[in-house]
Amino acid sequence: MTETVKKKAMTNAEKQKKYRERQREKGKREMRGYLSQEALECYKLISEQTQWSDSMIMSNAVRLTYAAYKNGQIGLLNSWLTKNKL
Repeated sequence: MTETVKKKAMTNAEKQKKYRERQREKGKREMRGYLSQEALECYKLISEQTQWSDSMIMSNAVRLTYAAYKNGQIGLLNSWLTKNKL
């Protein structure tokens, strides 16, 4: 008599935990935060125009901000955002 072994279905929480573990193994880190109304509008425009994922938008935003900082342009970037009410 042969027994069939059924694989237990994973719960959503287990799937999320496994996904987060795989991302950590790849060297990625999850960041959380709330967007202002201005930032949310910018996010929507970027998402529509580029078709980037949420992760890609966040990664590029951090990288671009760092590039502005390293090139002494962070003040210029901030003043542009303020001037354009973003």
